[in-house]
Amino acid sequence: MTSQPRRLRVLAAMSGGVDSAVAAARAAEAGHDVTGVHLALSADPQSFRTGARGCCTIEDSRDARRAADVIGIPFYVWDLAERFREDVVEDFVAEYEAGRTPNPCLRCNEKIKFAALLDKALALGFDAVCTGHYATVVTREDGSRELHRASDMAKDQSYVLGVLDEKQLAHAMFPLGDTLTTKEEIRAEAERRGLAVAKKPDSHDICFIADGDTQGFLARRLGRAEGAIVDETGQKVGTHEGAYGFTIGQRKGLRLGVPAADGKPRYVLDISPVNNTVTVGPAAALDVTALTAIRPRWCGTPPTGPGTYTAQLRAHGGETPVTAEAVDRELRVTFTEPVRGVAPGQAIVLYDGTRVVGSATIASTVRAKAAGAAV
Repeated sequence: MTSQPRRLRVLAAMSGGVDSAVAAARAAEAGHDVTGVHLALSADPQSFRTGARGCCTIEDSRDARRAADVIGIPFYVWDLAERFREDVVEDFVAEYEAGRTPNPCLRCNEKIKFAALLDKALALGFDAVCTGHYATVVTREDGSRELHRASDMAKDQSYVLGVLDEKQLAHAMFPLGDTLTTKEEIRAEAERRGLAVAKKPDSHDICFIADGDTQGFLARRLGRAEGAIVDETGQKVGTHEGAYGFTIGQRKGLRLGVPAADGKPRYVLDISPVNNTVTVGPAAALDVTALTAIRPRWCGTPPTGPGTYTAQLRAHGGETPVTAEAVDRELRVTFTEPVRGVAPGQAIVLYDGTRVVGSATIASTVRAKAAGAAV
């Protein structure tokens, strides 16, 4: 006789959007004892979001509560605003101030949803935290867990979950990850279930910058500081109002006063917060052949010795073949072919097929042609 799956006590993180609502509904339909929770992450929530921008508004909280009522599960709002401010927002500002390019979604998953929230859930007797992420947790024969890409690669979100360790995976549930359904079908499912969020726009960009103006947000926090934009020879070609407002590989918004000799576009090659200087140059100077990453987090047993993997360098980027090895709590990576637009502060996530091996934060890169070299 086939044994029935164990009924779990599940805490469903409900953002007020359609994905988390459908995930909670599927968990409840599977027979689990589900409780919904909305995380209040803003100390000053606004009444309404601006289209698809922003989150943690009063409107989002109400949408999550209405969805929980329709599903028929208990619902609570937990205030994690102070923890979010310290671990995500302040980290974001500090990283930009240091000339790096952070990913706040990874930090939120690591520090909030699968640390602060999960710790509290386990203390209250819950077995798992459920979210609307598109990824898959696979249980091996020995009981260990692996994180894999979603069945539908077009919606895969495993990159921003690459910071989860094996203990966190043991208590993670992603009901949307193993079904081949388009976003339109998810919305249709929400409508069939009577969930009012079925047609609500997806949130995008950085959730705590509702207007999408990252440079303006940083300027308000760090102040404006005029500095020079220079080319690879050190010649001044423009000015800026704060080096923190740029990212490696950026092309738009440079406002250069001196055109390139070859007439081709120039890109940000380097950001120096020490002297508040931004260096620009040709696209070819962005080619990176290797990197060193710090703070590795492994989704299971850490790999030993050098190995061949694929790597993803941004949330919506493709995969690239690499060789990588963990050495002295660092991850050293060599690319099979040069890649562009790799910035310190970004996360690199390693994959073995569809399995997520782990994630680390890029600390330094090796370029095929160093900035300042002759063209």
